[in-house]
Amino acid sequence: MPQTFSSADAVELAVLERNGFIESRHLGSAVILAADGTVVTELGDINAPIFPRSTLKPFQALAAMQSGVPLRGPQVALAAASHVGSHEHMDVVRTMLSAAGVSEEHLQCPADWPQDEEARNWLIRTEKGKQRIAFNCSGKHAAFLWACTENNWDHSTYLDPSHPLQERVAAVIEEYTEEKVSHWGIDGCGAPLAAVSLTGLARGIGKFSKAPSDKNADARAATIATAMLDYPWAVHGRGRENSVVMEDLGIISKNGAEGVLVMGTDTGVSLALKVLDGNIRATTLVGLTLLAATGAVDADKVSAVLSKVVPPVMGGSAAVGKLRLAAPVLALLD
Repeated sequence: MPQTFSSADAVELAVLERNGFIESRHLGSAVILAADGTVVTELGDINAPIFPRSTLKPFQALAAMQSGVPLRGPQVALAAASHVGSHEHMDVVRTMLSAAGVSEEHLQCPADWPQDEEARNWLIRTEKGKQRIAFNCSGKHAAFLWACTENNWDHSTYLDPSHPLQERVAAVIEEYTEEKVSHWGIDGCGAPLAAVSLTGLARGIGKFSKAPSDKNADARAATIATAMLDYPWAVHGRGRENSVVMEDLGIISKNGAEGVLVMGTDTGVSLALKVLDGNIRATTLVGLTLLAATGAVDADKVSAVLSKVVPPVMGGSAAVGKLRLAAPVLALLD
């Protein structure tokens, strides 16, 4: 059976300490690439295939824009987002659906409760229930539907791997990662999901992050990178880790389910990591630390951001521990 790397090929990235006792350990693999694509730092197996999950959204947004979708401002960011379903997020997605001439019923992502507490309470109070537009991938799906409208493609089959839009997505992924997709699956939102290596994933994100300053880059890739940084709230949510990283540090940051994270600086230095147990709580801590260790991001600024997005371990109402870096990562700071 095709599979990702095993624990034997991973390294310990972070541990959770409670009252001076190591309670949990997070193993994984990570890679940092220079702007020219050469490996700067590697931990664990960086060549085994992984499912990048929602870290593929910039590639999927680019495919939609290459298909003629005239995304603007926060719409661009929402097409690449894993949003929390706030009223702001849902309002922007509605503008995308309206421009595409379709309704919320055309979305084929699952109906869900918003992660945003205010929006969730509103849906409960008004007895509207779960909504497709509240699902974290609804912006991507709205962009997919809009591409179908622009090209007179069938809306009902837009998630079929043989649909012209999904064939374009596959081509974009392979072009930017410089890899052939090793395996295909179906993501949690129902969209086709490509398996590539951490190295390929980092290579692709690096091309996005440096696109605004690269005269040879696709202008639409530059637009996506710029919009993610101009509207960080749209990519995740106000106060959420990816949005805080982008707002405070000016680097692209995008989590994916099952412990995946990508980051990219405006110079093209990029990172991709996967926590093997699928838990995302250590990803930002490890990712930013690795970038700081290479000098790609200011260490003091990273420390300030981590204080905002890495919560303490609680025992009742008191902090009794913390998530902290494991030895292989700490060794890179010496």
